[in-house]
Amino acid sequence: MRISMVAVGFVLVVTLAGCFSANPEDLKAFTKPQDAQVTADSYILQPPDEVTVISTKVPELQGTTQSVGHTQVIRPDGKISFETMGDILVAGKTPREVAAIIAEKMTQYYKFTNNDNPIDVRVHNHSKYYYLCGEVRNPGAMIYTGRETTLSALAKGIILTSAWEERVQIIRPSKEVGGKSMIFEMNLKKVVEQGQMATNVLLEEGDILFVPPTILTSIGRTVGEITQPILQGAGTINTVAAVP
Repeated sequence: MRISMVAVGFVLVVTLAGCFSANPEDLKAFTKPQDAQVTADSYILQPPDEVTVISTKVPELQGTTQSVGHTQVIRPDGKISFETMGDILVAGKTPREVAAIIAEKMTQYYKFTNNDNPIDVRVHNHSKYYYLCGEVRNPGAMIYTGRETTLSALAKGIILTSAWEERVQIIRPSKEVGGKSMIFEMNLKKVVEQGQMATNVLLEEGDILFVPPTILTSIGRTVGEITQPILQGAGTINTVAAVP
Protein backbone atom coordinates (compact mmCIF):
# COMPACT_ATOMS: atom_id res chain seq x y z
CA MET A 1 0.00 0.00 0.00
CA ARG A 2 2.80 2.41 0.91
CA ILE A 3 4.58 1.72 -2.39
CA SER A 4 1.35 2.47 -4.24
CA MET A 5 1.01 5.81 -2.46
CA VAL A 6 4.60 6.70 -3.32
CA ALA A 7 3.90 5.83 -6.95
CA VAL A 8 0.79 7.99 -6.92
CA GLY A 9 2.80 10.85 -5.43
CA PHE A 10 5.51 10.52 -8.09
CA VAL A 11 2.94 10.52 -10.89
CA LEU A 12 1.29 13.63 -9.44
CA VAL A 13 4.60 15.47 -9.16
CA VAL A 14 5.38 14.74 -12.81
CA THR A 15 1.85 15.60 -13.91
CA LEU A 16 1.68 18.89 -12.01
CA ALA A 17 5.12 19.93 -13.16
CA GLY A 18 4.07 19.51 -16.78
CA CYS A 19 0.48 20.77 -16.63
CA PHE A 20 1.32 24.47 -16.87
CA SER A 21 1.46 26.13 -20.29
CA ALA A 22 2.94 29.45 -19.22
CA ASN A 23 5.23 31.30 -21.59
CA PRO A 24 7.30 34.17 -20.12
CA GLU A 25 7.06 36.03 -23.46
CA ASP A 26 3.27 36.18 -23.13
CA LEU A 27 3.70 38.71 -20.32
CA LYS A 28 4.40 41.32 -23.02
CA ALA A 29 0.75 41.12 -24.12
CA PHE A 30 -0.38 42.53 -20.75
CA THR A 31 -0.40 46.23 -19.84
CA LYS A 32 1.33 47.70 -16.80
CA PRO A 33 -0.96 49.81 -14.56
CA GLN A 34 1.14 52.95 -15.05
CA ASP A 35 0.96 52.63 -18.85
CA ALA A 36 -2.83 52.73 -19.18
CA GLN A 37 -5.42 55.44 -18.72
CA VAL A 38 -8.73 53.68 -18.22
CA THR A 39 -11.71 56.03 -18.40
CA ALA A 40 -15.45 55.70 -18.71
CA ASP A 41 -15.14 56.99 -22.27
CA SER A 42 -13.70 53.66 -23.38
CA TYR A 43 -16.28 51.48 -21.61
CA ILE A 44 -18.67 49.65 -23.96
CA LEU A 45 -22.18 49.26 -22.59
CA GLN A 46 -23.87 45.85 -22.69
CA PRO A 47 -26.89 44.22 -21.03
CA PRO A 48 -27.44 44.03 -18.07
CA ASP A 49 -25.35 47.11 -17.21
CA GLU A 50 -27.15 49.73 -15.16
CA VAL A 51 -27.24 53.23 -16.65
CA THR A 52 -28.02 56.46 -14.80
CA VAL A 53 -28.83 59.45 -17.01
CA ILE A 54 -28.60 62.82 -15.25
CA SER A 55 -29.55 66.31 -16.39
CA THR A 56 -30.38 69.38 -14.33
CA LYS A 57 -31.90 70.95 -17.43
CA VAL A 58 -34.37 68.15 -18.25
CA PRO A 59 -37.12 67.54 -15.65
CA GLU A 60 -37.52 63.91 -16.73
CA LEU A 61 -33.86 63.27 -15.85
CA GLN A 62 -33.50 65.25 -12.63
CA GLY A 63 -34.41 62.36 -10.35
CA THR A 64 -36.11 62.63 -6.98
CA THR A 65 -35.17 63.54 -3.43
CA GLN A 66 -34.27 59.85 -2.90
CA SER A 67 -32.28 59.34 -6.10
CA VAL A 68 -30.12 61.19 -8.61
CA GLY A 69 -31.07 61.06 -12.26
CA HIS A 70 -32.97 58.37 -14.10
CA THR A 71 -31.63 54.83 -13.67
CA GLN A 72 -32.39 51.82 -15.85
CA VAL A 73 -30.97 48.37 -16.50
CA ILE A 74 -30.15 47.81 -20.18
CA ARG A 75 -32.66 45.33 -21.54
CA PRO A 76 -31.64 42.13 -23.40
CA ASP A 77 -32.42 43.96 -26.66
CA GLY A 78 -29.73 46.53 -25.78
CA LYS A 79 -32.15 49.41 -25.22
CA ILE A 80 -33.36 51.75 -22.49
CA SER A 81 -36.62 53.72 -22.65
CA PHE A 82 -37.85 57.18 -21.76
CA GLU A 83 -41.38 58.56 -21.73
CA THR A 84 -40.45 61.46 -24.01
CA MET A 85 -37.77 59.94 -26.24
CA GLY A 86 -38.97 56.33 -26.46
CA ASP A 87 -36.48 53.52 -26.96
CA ILE A 88 -32.76 54.25 -27.30
CA LEU A 89 -30.23 51.63 -28.37
CA VAL A 90 -27.25 51.92 -26.02
CA ALA A 91 -25.56 48.50 -26.22
CA GLY A 92 -22.23 48.65 -28.03
CA LYS A 93 -21.81 52.37 -27.31
CA THR A 94 -19.73 54.30 -24.79
CA PRO A 95 -21.35 56.47 -22.07
CA ARG A 96 -20.21 59.60 -23.94
CA GLU A 97 -21.86 58.40 -27.17
CA VAL A 98 -25.11 57.66 -25.31
CA ALA A 99 -25.02 61.12 -23.71
CA ALA A 100 -24.64 62.70 -27.15
CA ILE A 101 -27.56 60.69 -28.56
CA ILE A 102 -29.85 61.66 -25.68
CA ALA A 103 -28.78 65.31 -25.86
CA GLU A 104 -29.57 65.40 -29.58
CA LYS A 105 -33.00 63.87 -29.04
CA MET A 106 -33.73 66.29 -26.21
CA THR A 107 -33.07 69.31 -28.45
CA GLN A 108 -36.49 68.58 -29.95
CA TYR A 109 -38.09 69.49 -26.62
CA TYR A 110 -35.57 71.74 -24.84
CA LYS A 111 -33.26 74.56 -25.86
CA PHE A 112 -29.61 74.27 -24.84
CA THR A 113 -26.81 76.79 -25.35
CA ASN A 114 -23.65 75.91 -27.26
CA ASN A 115 -21.70 75.80 -23.98
CA ASP A 116 -24.08 73.34 -22.36
CA ASN A 117 -23.11 69.75 -21.70
CA PRO A 118 -26.67 68.87 -20.68
CA ILE A 119 -26.48 65.08 -20.25
CA ASP A 120 -24.31 62.99 -17.94
CA VAL A 121 -24.34 59.20 -18.24
CA ARG A 122 -23.01 57.04 -15.41
CA VAL A 123 -22.58 53.28 -15.52
CA HIS A 124 -22.67 50.46 -13.00
CA ASN A 125 -21.00 47.45 -14.60
CA HIS A 126 -22.95 44.19 -14.47
CA SER A 127 -21.84 42.66 -17.77
CA LYS A 128 -18.05 42.33 -17.63
CA TYR A 129 -16.06 39.92 -15.46
CA TYR A 130 -12.68 38.37 -14.82
CA TYR A 131 -12.39 34.95 -13.19
CA LEU A 132 -10.56 33.77 -10.09
CA CYS A 133 -10.16 29.99 -9.70
CA GLY A 134 -8.29 27.48 -7.56
CA GLU A 135 -6.91 27.78 -4.06
CA VAL A 136 -8.61 31.00 -2.96
CA ARG A 137 -11.27 31.64 -0.36
CA ASN A 138 -13.43 33.71 -2.72
CA PRO A 139 -13.37 32.10 -6.18
CA GLY A 140 -15.74 32.94 -9.01
CA ALA A 141 -16.66 35.61 -11.54
CA MET A 142 -15.56 39.06 -10.35
CA ILE A 143 -16.90 42.40 -11.56
CA TYR A 144 -14.39 44.01 -13.95
CA THR A 145 -13.84 47.74 -13.49
CA GLY A 146 -10.79 48.29 -15.69
CA ARG A 147 -8.34 48.95 -12.86
CA GLU A 148 -7.85 45.45 -11.38
CA THR A 149 -4.30 44.16 -11.37
CA THR A 150 -3.13 40.61 -10.84
CA LEU A 151 -2.07 41.50 -7.30
CA SER A 152 -5.26 43.34 -6.32
CA ALA A 153 -7.41 40.52 -7.73
CA LEU A 154 -5.53 37.84 -5.79
CA ALA A 155 -5.68 39.96 -2.63
CA LYS A 156 -9.47 40.14 -2.96
CA GLY A 157 -9.65 36.39 -3.50
CA ILE A 158 -7.64 35.66 -0.31
CA ILE A 159 -5.01 33.00 -1.01
CA LEU A 160 -5.36 29.75 0.96
CA THR A 161 -2.46 28.00 2.68
CA SER A 162 -2.90 25.14 0.19
CA ALA A 163 -1.96 27.45 -2.72
CA TRP A 164 1.19 27.01 -4.82
CA GLU A 165 2.01 30.70 -4.67
CA GLU A 166 5.10 30.43 -6.87
CA ARG A 167 3.12 29.15 -9.88
CA VAL A 168 -0.02 31.27 -10.20
CA GLN A 169 -1.23 31.10 -13.81
CA ILE A 170 -2.55 34.25 -15.53
CA ILE A 171 -4.53 33.35 -18.64
CA ARG A 172 -5.92 35.60 -21.37
CA PRO A 173 -8.13 33.49 -23.65
CA SER A 174 -7.89 34.19 -27.34
CA LYS A 175 -10.67 36.33 -28.79
CA GLU A 176 -10.45 34.27 -31.99
CA VAL A 177 -11.97 30.81 -32.26
CA GLY A 178 -9.13 28.30 -32.09
CA GLY A 179 -6.60 31.03 -31.31
CA LYS A 180 -3.77 30.65 -28.82
CA SER A 181 -4.32 31.90 -25.28
CA MET A 182 -1.70 34.13 -23.69
CA ILE A 183 -0.43 32.64 -20.41
CA PHE A 184 2.29 33.71 -18.02
CA GLU A 185 3.28 32.59 -14.56
CA MET A 186 3.26 34.83 -11.50
CA ASN A 187 5.41 34.11 -8.46
CA LEU A 188 3.15 35.70 -5.87
CA LYS A 189 5.63 35.00 -3.09
CA LYS A 190 8.31 37.12 -4.78
CA VAL A 191 5.83 39.89 -5.49
CA VAL A 192 4.74 40.08 -1.86
CA GLU A 193 8.03 39.36 -0.10
CA GLN A 194 10.49 41.06 -2.48
CA GLY A 195 8.35 43.62 -4.28
CA GLN A 196 9.09 42.16 -7.73
CA MET A 197 6.20 43.84 -9.56
CA ALA A 198 6.97 42.89 -13.17
CA THR A 199 4.02 40.49 -13.22
CA ASN A 200 1.62 42.90 -11.52
CA VAL A 201 -0.25 43.89 -14.68
CA LEU A 202 -3.71 45.18 -15.53
CA LEU A 203 -6.38 42.60 -16.15
CA GLU A 204 -8.78 42.69 -19.07
CA GLU A 205 -12.35 41.48 -19.27
CA GLY A 206 -12.39 37.68 -19.45
CA ASP A 207 -8.93 37.10 -17.95
CA ILE A 208 -8.53 34.03 -15.73
CA LEU A 209 -6.35 33.74 -12.64
CA PHE A 210 -5.73 30.14 -11.61
CA VAL A 211 -4.08 29.46 -8.25
CA PRO A 212 -2.94 25.80 -8.27
CA PRO A 213 -2.64 23.59 -5.19
CA THR A 214 0.78 22.62 -3.89
CA ILE A 215 2.11 19.19 -4.82
CA LEU A 216 1.61 17.98 -1.24
CA THR A 217 -1.98 19.21 -1.25
CA SER A 218 -2.66 17.42 -4.54
CA ILE A 219 -1.09 14.21 -3.25
CA GLY A 220 -3.14 14.40 -0.06
CA ARG A 221 -6.37 14.91 -1.98
CA THR A 222 -5.61 12.09 -4.41
CA VAL A 223 -4.68 9.70 -1.60
CA GLY A 224 -7.91 10.66 0.14
CA GLU A 225 -9.93 9.93 -3.00
CA ILE A 226 -8.26 6.52 -3.29
CA THR A 227 -8.41 5.47 0.36
CA GLN A 228 -11.85 6.83 1.27
CA PRO A 229 -13.85 4.23 -0.73
CA ILE A 230 -11.57 1.47 0.65
CA LEU A 231 -12.07 2.63 4.24
CA GLN A 232 -15.80 3.01 3.71
CA GLY A 233 -15.94 -0.49 2.25
CA ALA A 234 -13.98 -1.89 5.20
CA GLY A 235 -16.30 -0.17 7.61
CA THR A 236 -19.32 -1.66 5.87
CA ILE A 237 -17.78 -5.17 6.00
CA ASN A 238 -17.04 -4.80 9.71
CA THR A 239 -20.57 -3.63 10.38
CA VAL A 240 -22.07 -6.56 8.47
CA ALA A 241 -19.73 -8.99 10.22
CA ALA A 242 -20.77 -7.65 13.59
CA VAL A 243 -24.44 -8.33 12.95
CA PRO A 244 -25.38 -11.65 14.64
